[in-house]
Amino acid sequence: MSVGSRRESRERALSLLYEAEVKELSPSALLAELPLKPEAFVVDLVEGVDVHQARIDGLIGRFAVDWTIDRMPAVDRNLLRLAVYELLERPDVPLGAVISEAVELAKRYSTDESGRFVNGVLSGVAAEVRPA
Repeated sequence: MSVGSRRESRERALSLLYEAEVKELSPSALLAELPLKPEAFVVDLVEGVDVHQARIDGLIGRFAVDWTIDRMPAVDRNLLRLAVYELLERPDVPLGAVISEAVELAKRYSTDESGRFVNGVLSGVAAEVRPA
């Protein structure tokens, strides 16, 4: 899979996680409602976040200094969940790719401060779950 298509897959997964939250559905329930199933990497990301959300949110909560999960902008929260899932469960994806892609998506879709915030949280999580 090319870098461009992975980037597009992450973008699609982020939009689905955000949509599920807005509609108050589980991410897996939202996937089941879709008329066309997304490509496999998107499905893996969305279902992975759904299955591992408690562990993911626990890690985010520990490394998001002065921020609770509920207070974060929805885009940041779902982007962090997506990236932490990749850090935990997708060792085939390089650490640098996970963090840089998440930071780019944060800059594109969230607040001016989100890129730095996402980078800081993910760097902390990565140091724990993928030590060098």
